[in-house]
Amino acid sequence: MKKADVENGKDDGQPSEGETVATIEPGTVTPEQLTELKERAAKADEHWDRLLRTSADLENFKKRAAREKDETRRFANENLLQKLIPVLDNFDMALAATQNSQGANVQSLQAGINMIHQQLKSALADSGLEEIDAAGKTFDPNLHEAVSQQETTDVPEGQVVQQMRKGYRLRDRLLRPATVVVAKAPAGGQA
Repeated sequence: MKKADVENGKDDGQPSEGETVATIEPGTVTPEQLTELKERAAKADEHWDRLLRTSADLENFKKRAAREKDETRRFANENLLQKLIPVLDNFDMALAATQNSQGANVQSLQAGINMIHQQLKSALADSGLEEIDAAGKTFDPNLHEAVSQQETTDVPEGQVVQQMRKGYRLRDRLLRPATVVVAKAPAGGQA
């Protein structure tokens, strides 16, 4: 243990690794010993700074890992739900087709398809799937995908005139935008 360590309050009674114990009498510190002590103090400061940065990096990593784990848990079913959305589309089309047909067999088929449709929608809603209803709303590029514009004076410009395909989101994340037709002012300039 060096005298400078004792004077700086670093005396734990044990020599540092690779150090030999030498006694230095007060007032007999040579310039070389002073330089060595200053170098060691600078290295100690450098190691302390590195320890602090490493500790901060570890804490940041822990927080980031916890956020990613939470997000993975919240959106774990995203791929499954994206595959099931077309099934909902097909059920919608089948229901529409059966409403245009006549007969008792068609009515029982329609009732069965309607029950399956409602059951599937309920299961998906329980998993966090939400429909985006765009009909009659103002066009929002964050939720809607405009496939065309329609000149009309019936609704204000920028409002959804027709929803072509439903949009869906999983909690706060958009899975598929609603496909819509947006109103625009007629060529004459009237809205």
